[in-house]
Amino acid sequence: ADACVLSADTAVIVDGKILGKPVDQADALAMLMALAGREHEVLTAIALTDGQRCETHCVSSRVRFRGISVEEATTYWHSGEPQDKAGGYAIQGLGSVFVAGLNGSYSAVVGLPVCETAQLLAQFGIPCWQHLTAR
Repeated sequence: ADACVLSADTAVIVDGKILGKPVDQADALAMLMALAGREHEVLTAIALTDGQRCETHCVSSRVRFRGISVEEATTYWHSGEPQDKAGGYAIQGLGSVFVAGLNGSYSAVVGLPVCETAQLLAQFGIPCWQHLTAR
């Protein structure tokens, strides 16, 4: 095939419930309060297809939040960052101040597991970085 399509999606899970993107401020605050002072799971699935075959992989990570006050969560909402993020936070942005620990893949929590994506690309004969090295 001349081209491949790569897709990825991330879900935040706490208490067996999937937290999507918050629909409004109240939803975001409820999500952040549910995550505050606890550990939650982040699942990021990736798929790569060339039209003939499709390979997939799912990465599970555990993120632990410190306690968060309602005032902090409200201020964070007004930063604009949580509006389009699964679970209402961005680990790579301002939301990183809430993260007390991570067990798993940082890049997967951001939204694209780099190591696993490179492995999928290699299965299709697509180099990620190897062609950039001096010969």
